[in-house]
Amino acid sequence: MDDAQIVALYLARDESAIEQTKRKYDGYCRYIAERILPSREDAEECVNDAYLKAWNTIPPQQPQTLSSYIGMLTRQLSLNRYKENHRQKRGGGEVALLLDELAECIADRSAGDVADDVMLRDALDRFLGGLKQRDRIVFMRRYWYADTPEHIAKELSMTEQSVNVLLFRTRKKLKQFLEKEGIYL
Repeated sequence: MDDAQIVALYLARDESAIEQTKRKYDGYCRYIAERILPSREDAEECVNDAYLKAWNTIPPQQPQTLSSYIGMLTRQLSLNRYKENHRQKRGGGEVALLLDELAECIADRSAGDVADDVMLRDALDRFLGGLKQRDRIVFMRRYWYADTPEHIAKELSMTEQSVNVLLFRTRKKLKQFLEKEGIYL
């Protein structure tokens, strides 16, 4: 079943939409959640919560790309769970490290208003669209999928040092791009 057919099931309020989504994207969602959360149980719960959130948000949302939408929901829920689990204790994990890396470019948006969030998302889309393919892949692997620089280097036949340098330069470019766009963080 393709994405348009699954979204049509959501729009028709047919509960089989959740099962079809799970059948098609469960591995993808688990990969995202498990890269962020060390607990397999927490990851599984976030994936299931993402299916429920999709049910509760489609409609009014009508995603063009269901994989991106369900992936985004899974990622948001997993990051929220991570923050909740580590509210009292800071550091120690890969997610804490990558959030610290991005903090120099993008501040914590948990209390931001929707208009600011949409403006930031659109700016990020433009920024990523302007990157070379390899740079975009490395950036997304690190900050979307929470891959370690070591794993990215191995998968892309690069050195870990070159991955770290590329990420540093890309974060610097991102900060400059956002400032140029009038988004001060």
